[in-house]
Amino acid sequence: MPNSLTPLKLACKLAPTPKGPLKYPVTVKNKESADEQLADPKASRALVALMNQHAVIGGAAAHWGGPAGFAEIMSSIHAVMFRESDWHQSYNFINDAGHAENGIYALRANYGFDGLDFEALKGFRGIESKLTGHGEAHLNPEGVFISNGPLGSGVPQAQGLALADQILGNDRVTVCAVSDGASMEGEAKEAFAAIPGLAAKEKLNPFVLLISDNNTKLSGRISEDSFDMSPTFKSLEALGWQVIVEEEGHNLQKVHNQVESALNKAKADPTRAVAVIFKTIKGYGVRATEESASGGHGYPLKAYDPKLVEFIQEIYNGQAPAEFVDWAESILANKPAASASSSNGVKKEKVQPGFSRAAIQAANEGLPVFSISADLQGSTGIAGFHAEYPQFKMDIGVAESNMVSTAVGMAKAGIIPIVDTFAQFGITKGNLPLIMAGLSGGPVIGLFSHIGFQDAADGASHQSTTYLSAVSSIPHVTAISCSCSQEAESYMYQAIKKYQTEAEAGQQPDSVLFFYGRENHPQYYREGLSYQWGAPQVLVEGDALTVVAHGPQVAKALLAAETLKAEGIAITVVNNPFVNKPDTKVISKLIEKTGGKLITLEDHQLIGGAGAQLIHALVCDGHNFRAKSLANPGKFGQSAYKADHLYARYGMDEVALISAVKEFL
Repeated sequence: MPNSLTPLKLACKLAPTPKGPLKYPVTVKNKESADEQLADPKASRALVALMNQHAVIGGAAAHWGGPAGFAEIMSSIHAVMFRESDWHQSYNFINDAGHAENGIYALRANYGFDGLDFEALKGFRGIESKLTGHGEAHLNPEGVFISNGPLGSGVPQAQGLALADQILGNDRVTVCAVSDGASMEGEAKEAFAAIPGLAAKEKLNPFVLLISDNNTKLSGRISEDSFDMSPTFKSLEALGWQVIVEEEGHNLQKVHNQVESALNKAKADPTRAVAVIFKTIKGYGVRATEESASGGHGYPLKAYDPKLVEFIQEIYNGQAPAEFVDWAESILANKPAASASSSNGVKKEKVQPGFSRAAIQAANEGLPVFSISADLQGSTGIAGFHAEYPQFKMDIGVAESNMVSTAVGMAKAGIIPIVDTFAQFGITKGNLPLIMAGLSGGPVIGLFSHIGFQDAADGASHQSTTYLSAVSSIPHVTAISCSCSQEAESYMYQAIKKYQTEAEAGQQPDSVLFFYGRENHPQYYREGLSYQWGAPQVLVEGDALTVVAHGPQVAKALLAAETLKAEGIAITVVNNPFVNKPDTKVISKLIEKTGGKLITLEDHQLIGGAGAQLIHALVCDGHNFRAKSLANPGKFGQSAYKADHLYARYGMDEVALISAVKEFL
């Protein structure tokens, strides 16, 4: 019986230590009081602003506040790691702060790491670039060891690396960078307890946690919106961490001294993990973002914003390098002429406002609705309800599992709880609590936005392509995929009223989970539609073939129908929002009228999606037909400026549908 493990022979794909000099260095003193060159944090901030500008021009969102706040921390730890001829043999580096990843791209381009140059930064978040919205190992294994994005996950993953190194006898230090917002997540707090506990039992290699404490999350100040995180950080010492606090998290000299000190302490005594808490300012470097409630979480400038040069100059106190100023000016000089826009007369907006309008209506009628959010209420659309009824809302912080479980408890007390977050986090971190909602008889109403490739720019970690398969089989769950704001408003109001009626009659209501995208759509797709609970909607009628879609893909199906009609092919287009409870009687009759031919279209994995569920239900009901499904063919996504770029690449757009219809016929 073997007494030791022999690891698999895995090739390290990380790029080697950069050899060239820094393009924009700044000099500080190291622990031996010798001069050492670090990447200039001002250059990192300027590069982040410029690369974000290109992403915004392309149509993507971007992040400024996080990387601006982390700039000094990242500059210091990279300088230390890159002292080594083979840096990964000496260090595991895990960046949990996914929003700060573009700051790492900028810093490493300064080094020329992995051949990165400033030109490559211009493709940030584009579909042809490996510089994705968050760090993704499957697309950028040269620069990202473990993918990031879902906050808090990186800390226990780093714990696993330190555990493995100890088991295998590797002489390596694990360093993990994390934000105070991520520290609100349950899995991060579990690791906060486990890491020092395991280290004390000599189970871990040296471990250093670098915390950016700026009291800021996406929607505002943590202590004001949720609760004070200071007790959490004060508890680290009692848990067994060696704690270092640096009040000046943007003083590069002091930051570097503390990083070196932490590494020395961890190496000297691996049984005591080290946590360094840096007091930072999210959005540091530009006064407006420093002072904003969110710390300039996103990128504060619009495409071709004339304030761009001023923004770059402020980062450098008016002394910005000519290269950066010229870059900014060239962006502005290439602003295209405005093009005429066309409209079919129906106002466009996100799906999101419909949910707030319905919740407000229900509250006006005296129904006990209460919103519990996890920092994303502005993105999910429930912020409108918060503005109208601030007394009936709570931001629980960056903690999706906690949010859903809290809602279950409130439901048991007679409140109708509404939870909201991105679909990716709602159905992964909130999945077990959603199951327990059914088991406990405490149903919730969930608003889960940014489904599938609709969260294009953020990349694969934020793209929920399994949202329907993850929840559709949970007992006492109704999964609804909304395609427009009018539909959302109607079904949301009906869900609240249905909840009230069934609960007061002694029945157990379903948890109703709404899924929807992030981009603009017409407020409605056909005038006079009746949004009957549980029923599909026939949007276009034809005799050639039936297409069933839902959510954002309804628009794609209608575009295809219009093109095909011009070519003499008339198809039926059906919107089937009640995904896990399809009305097979209605849909089967429509398929029969089109010669038994069905195509389903969706922004979801092919396995377990709406098409799979519908076809299975129809077959089980004894209907005979031929079918084809257009969906994600079992792939992770990636960053792209727009969802349309990904739909085209993965064969899920109107072009692919037109081709499929013609092939079918």
